[in-house]
Amino acid sequence: MVVFILRRLGFMVLTMVVVSLLLFLLLEISPGNVATKVLGPYSSEEQRTLWLAAHGYFEPLHVRYFSWLGNFATGDFGESIRFKVPVSEVLWPRLANTAILGLATFAIMIPLSLVLGILAGMREGSKLDRAISVTSIATTSVPEFASAVFLSAIFVFWLKLLPGTSGMTEGFSIKQLILPVMVLVLYDFGYVARMTRASMAEVMTTAYIRTAVLKGLPYKQVILKHALRNALITPFTVIMLQINWLLSGVIVVEFFFAYKGFGALLLEASLNQDIFLIEACAMVAVFVAVATQAIADIGYTYLNPRIRFA
Repeated sequence: MVVFILRRLGFMVLTMVVVSLLLFLLLEISPGNVATKVLGPYSSEEQRTLWLAAHGYFEPLHVRYFSWLGNFATGDFGESIRFKVPVSEVLWPRLANTAILGLATFAIMIPLSLVLGILAGMREGSKLDRAISVTSIATTSVPEFASAVFLSAIFVFWLKLLPGTSGMTEGFSIKQLILPVMVLVLYDFGYVARMTRASMAEVMTTAYIRTAVLKGLPYKQVILKHALRNALITPFTVIMLQINWLLSGVIVVEFFFAYKGFGALLLEASLNQDIFLIEACAMVAVFVAVATQAIADIGYTYLNPRIRFA
């Protein structure tokens, strides 16, 4: 087990190095373009040359890369072109805001989707299964921007119960968090519930479950001790993948509700060609992606000890 964890950590480091190299080659290979983005299109050639010399862009390519990578490893991401402050001062608060949004979404979505998926899978083909399946498909089929408009029309303009934006200008407000969380839960719970239902239905037809039932074991014990653990392997993978979606894939929701999160920050960086902020956001997103995948692989061995990885 320890060897496997070390291998996964090594794979994470290797992936991050490869991605950092590709990112560097894509965005930093041409010093002239970097200087133009930082100083603006109306800067003179002399100004760009002086800036490049001051920031080491006339060094050999490999020296520049390792210096750039070392700065990233120590948390020095450069200065944001858009906000005129160090990137870290903008990045970490936005990342924390998205973490709050993600935790609130997970706290509702995961129990709801797992319970509904397990109930549907236990009674495959029943009225309950069909009702849950239809509801899951219907909610997942509605994109976030559509459900955001629909829920805003109901709770903001009709009932006047919730604010239409979540800018948190006067400090943290749970009330401003409700609508973004509702949109995300409504869109995503059906997908996880359907995956859980499919996995549970498959497990319920296996030989060892039929044997346990024929031996006269209580049905509750069969479900909790035998079926549930194996049925959770696939949903566990899906849930870990949702972390990546909640990190950078909720741009529509964050932008719609003016929520100052990581996704909205990535959009702002792209629109303003903020090269250093784009680099930092990309590296953080990749780190979260490889870290969650490693956690998912390690979690497999606890959900099913028969699974071993080479």
